[in-house]
Parts: sequence; C-alpha cells; structure tokens
Amino acid sequence: MQAYERSKVAIPLSTEQLPHVALVTLGGTIAATPTGDGRVSPGIDGTALIAAVPQLGAVARIEVTEFRRIPSGDLTLVDVLELARDITGREGDSCDGVVVTQGTDTLEETAFALDLVLAATGRPVVVTGAMRNPTMAGADGPANLLAAVQVAASSDAAGRGVLVVMNDEIHAARWVRKMHSFSTAAFTSPNAGPIGVVLEGRARFFAPAYRKPSVLTRPVPAVPPVALVRMVLGDDDRVLNEVEVLGYEGLVVEGFGAGHVPSRTIDALTRLALTMPVVLASRTGEGLVSTSTYGFAGSESDLLARGLISAGELDGLKSRILLSLLLGARYNLDEVRESFRSFNE
Repeated sequence: MQAYERSKVAIPLSTEQLPHVALVTLGGTIAATPTGDGRVSPGIDGTALIAAVPQLGAVARIEVTEFRRIPSGDLTLVDVLELARDITGREGDSCDGVVVTQGTDTLEETAFALDLVLAATGRPVVVTGAMRNPTMAGADGPANLLAAVQVAASSDAAGRGVLVVMNDEIHAARWVRKMHSFSTAAFTSPNAGPIGVVLEGRARFFAPAYRKPSVLTRPVPAVPPVALVRMVLGDDDRVLNEVEVLGYEGLVVEGFGAGHVPSRTIDALTRLALTMPVVLASRTGEGLVSTSTYGFAGSESDLLARGLISAGELDGLKSRILLSLLLGARYNLDEVRESFRSFNE
C-alpha cells in the first residue's frame, strides 16, 4: 500500500500568528476524480484539496501529509494505528490541530478507533469527508474541509476527543454514525446528537469540554481478527459454528432489539463465550442493550448469564473496533469484560 511524504503547502497567509493545522489525507469521495467512464475514484492530492478552498488561508497555516489515496473500504485497523502514530508524532511540534480526510464509508470506525488510541492527545483531531464528489453540483467536500479546519484550529475543541465534522455539525467519535448512503446530512449521533456546530466561521460547542478516560491504556502491537455477525429472522448457528474454525479471536453479535437472538443460536454462542470474548450489541442503531428486562431463552439476561459481554451503548461496528483493539493490546477475557463495563459507566 503506497504511503506519501509530508510536504509543506503554500497558501496565502494573513498573519504568521494563524494556527498551524496538519491535514492528513486518506482518499475517499472528497478526493475523487473522474475515471473516464462517468464514475469517480480517489485521485486528488492534498495540495489540490486545499487549493480548492481559498478561504483556508484566513483560518490556518496548513501542512499536508498524503497518508493514503484509496477508498475508505480498503483501510484497515493497521492503517489507523499507523495514522495514530503519525498524529502522536506531532506532539512535539507546533501543530495546533489535526484534520483527517477520508471516505465516509468507514469514517465512523476510523474516528472511533483514533479516539480510543489517541486518548492522551490534547490537541483537536477532526475527521471529515464528503458525500458528493467534486464533479457534482453542490459538492460538499470544500465546505466540510473548511469547517473541519475551523474546528481543529479552535482551542475550544481541545480535550473533547476525536471529532467528526460534517454538514457544519460537530459530532463526538463515540456516538457518530453514518445513517444515509447519499445525503449530505448522513452523519448523526443517534444517542446524543451533535455536540456543536460551525457557525459564522467558528466552532460553537453546546457544553464545556469533557472526556472520560479511555479504557484502552496499553499499546496495540497487532490487530487480531474479530467477527461481526448480525442476527436475522430465521437465523441458525451455521455461521457461528465457523467463527472459531476461521481463526477469529473475538466475536460481536448484533442481536434483535435490546439484545436478543434466536434460541437456535444459544448453544453455539455459549460454546464460543468459553473460548473467546463474545460481545452482545443491538442491531437497531440506537438505544442500549438491556440487562434484565427479558427472561426467555436467547434474551439479553439469558445471554449475559451465559458469559456474553454487553456492548451497552455501542453498536456492532464500534463494539468490533473496541474489542479488536483490546485484544490487540493483549487484554484477557476478564479485562475485556471490565473495559466494556467501564466504557458504558
């Protein structure tokens, strides 16, 4: 996978006292160019991205690093950990904030993983992208990039963890989700709402900065495979029976409603929970996994009693990210269980 060198980009500066913002580009729709057959693919470099937004010259001094230039579906957690090391490596320089641009398909996962890994980073880290590519009327990439830099350059954004800025809304990585395949308002935070907005050229937050300590407190030298399985009407245990055979070291199950599965899958889940962490999430996309509301076979209370771990407020995607990083940091089963409990306190 090709990586690119960091390069200084000359843009008009109104004053040398402007904040210094690092822009790290990964590709995606925001960087798309025509392929010649009516479609698009990531092809714009970071220099061209900021050249398309001349207003940036009045906001910050920008340094560009082309980290990747690929669709976001091709990114891996290994890439994200390398990205986190790049961001951490800036701690000693004069950088006031970091903006990451990437495709929106996996943006919520990248932002959440960065939020877990960069717990000690005091400067703002903002992730953004685009829903409309640059060839379309009303492309939102330039506006999102400008808003993201305005947030990253704001001292008010510090201490809030990794942020996602899309459509002039500021979301915490902990809660944000992509909820639409094409709308420019695709990103929402179902359980919390946005924590701020970008208005009249500046970040405005709805509450004072607060961030719980990260449950991930160890380095992550490797990323083991973790499966994500969604329960569906009429499901059985055939897929579950292959999880361990295929070499997965952890499993996240997206159950119905508040955390329920068909009774036909109970035995397989019980066996798996004896050999690996099995996390129970809800497939609904909003709300929490309950703990003691239902009592039938395959209900949340039944599954938790069998050793499954509650995802709490986390959906399946974020549960998989957290479990992958915990296992990569060599947390044992009891420590994984405690980490999910602590995250949801």
